[in-house]
Amino acid sequence: MAEDKSKRDSIGLNAKEGQTNNGFVQNEDILETDLDPSSPAAGPQHNTVDILGPGEPDVKDVRPYAGMPKEVLFQFSGQARYRIPREVLFWLTVASVLLLIAATIAIIAISPKCLDWWQAGPMYQIYPRSFRDSNKDGDGDLKGIQDKLDYITTLNIKTVWITSFYKSSLKDFRHAVEDFQEIDPIFGTMKDFENLVAAIHDKGLKLIIDFIPNHTSDKHAWFQWSRNRTGKYTDYYIWHDCNYENGTTIPPNNWLSVYGNSSWHFDEVRKQCYFHQFMKEQPDLNFRNPDVQEEIKDTVTHYSQLHHDFTTTQVGMHDIVRSFRQTMNQYSREPGRYRFMGTEAHGESITETMVYYGLPFIQEADFPFNSYLSKLDKPSGNSVSEVITSWLENMPEGKWPNWMTGGPDNVRLTSRLGEKYVNIMNMLVFTLPGTPITYYGEEIGMRNILAANLNENYDTGTLFSKSPMQWDNSSNAGFSEGNHTWLPTSSDYHTVNVDVQKTQPRSALKLYQELSLLHANELLLSRGWFCYLRNDNHSIMYTRELDGINKVFLMVLNFGESSLLNLKEMISNIPTRVRIRLSTNSAYSGREVDTHAVTLASGEGLILEYNTGNLLHRQTAFKDRCFVSNRACYSRVLNILYSLC
Repeated sequence: MAEDKSKRDSIGLNAKEGQTNNGFVQNEDILETDLDPSSPAAGPQHNTVDILGPGEPDVKDVRPYAGMPKEVLFQFSGQARYRIPREVLFWLTVASVLLLIAATIAIIAISPKCLDWWQAGPMYQIYPRSFRDSNKDGDGDLKGIQDKLDYITTLNIKTVWITSFYKSSLKDFRHAVEDFQEIDPIFGTMKDFENLVAAIHDKGLKLIIDFIPNHTSDKHAWFQWSRNRTGKYTDYYIWHDCNYENGTTIPPNNWLSVYGNSSWHFDEVRKQCYFHQFMKEQPDLNFRNPDVQEEIKDTVTHYSQLHHDFTTTQVGMHDIVRSFRQTMNQYSREPGRYRFMGTEAHGESITETMVYYGLPFIQEADFPFNSYLSKLDKPSGNSVSEVITSWLENMPEGKWPNWMTGGPDNVRLTSRLGEKYVNIMNMLVFTLPGTPITYYGEEIGMRNILAANLNENYDTGTLFSKSPMQWDNSSNAGFSEGNHTWLPTSSDYHTVNVDVQKTQPRSALKLYQELSLLHANELLLSRGWFCYLRNDNHSIMYTRELDGINKVFLMVLNFGESSLLNLKEMISNIPTRVRIRLSTNSAYSGREVDTHAVTLASGEGLILEYNTGNLLHRQTAFKDRCFVSNRACYSRVLNILYSLC
């Protein structure tokens, strides 16, 4: 009978839409209430909560409990004590999200343009035939470069620049290209190149390579078809009627090549003269021909990597460079995949060189390579100052400068200026605004070789700066394990090499690494103002400073005889004693000097550090003597850069 009554009670609950517990205790306080033994409720009854009808549940005397049905939940949620906190939290959340969005938009709006990878750190230029020989044949190759990537990373390099390694007759070693889409066998295979690219990217580095649209080799298929007047290739080069009598060419005009002889050469097959700005084995392409332009564009996009553009000036050349830029931009749309383009032009004035930056709304090169310091052969404060100011004063507003101290076609720094100027020139390029560019071996002070016995037909005058990289004091300076090298190593390789200098605290290599690390870590050097103080025949002085940072770097570089400088007379607010952050004489780094009397030896440079709130670029007297590419200010509170200074 008790079983039947329980079933009836359960059925009655369902019929009256009663509450189901689903295993939860509904209200512990109600269950634990003491019952009067005389009350009917004290009998053996199982019902502890009144069963409500189909109307609204009465929760007046009931507290929320786990597992309550939605009807009861809605009754509780509508009460003010539950509704108001919920609404407050909701609107606080909405306000917080809107505030976060507004702050993000504001930060983006006021933030200066981030430095791109080609602006953020130094470039390292490699002449591949002379860097490292991996297969003992005496010629440097692509695998050899890959073997030495760890060394390159110790220099805090951001970009590796490899000069031409296309299939070539090697008449000019860099520029006589037979096929823009093939690797010369001397350097390896296309697979070697692909492996090198992957390894460079694995190291977090970027790659640029030479691209030479100005001319080809006379062995190039295009030239062979052109000299035979084959179809569209007939006008791929610059041809002109000329007289050829008794083995002597009478050129159509008096134009000269860069080597001083006539820039016209008679071709026996076509019976015309073709134009060459370099050697006769390097005929110039005719960029007025639309087919040539398209061929070059196709070559630009053949590799997925980044390209360096070598140009000389023909009529309409800037239109061609702009079209190259447009092509590169099409492959730069993905984040982190920007294609850099630099230009290298010979024999042009500073004004003509600046045109390669492009116009305000028409971009050409990211920058034309600045080789003026590479040609400097008489060190003095005035000559160095002239190179710096001529570039910065002529450069279009908002563009980015760069500085090179050497290159494959220039006399090496040590041979040109002297060993004592290696450190000060490296200090110069790492503390100027812009991108420093180092030619391999300049970081250890390599010098030109004195002779180059070469069996190949070439003007040996440009080979002396291309001797094998000096890695250690073993045979062939560690460049090759073979029995010979394509060029002899320098006679000083026993003492001037990477292995020796990396263990010497005062070596050129150690200072180079310290300078590159300082450049990487200091906003003053990567984003700061450049303010020019003074120069004379001996020294130059300039500061690097940034709004929001009270620290200033003062560079004092002496290219002349020993000098005694009173910095207090030149900078009124400079402290009496300042700290030497870096010196070309590492024994002085970290010390303090009296600014009333700073003594500098010949070839000595100092990076001085001091605190001040009176920055020079804010002062009227320095209004025309300070420069910045992209203005930025630093917020210590938010630890961000912003542009609304």
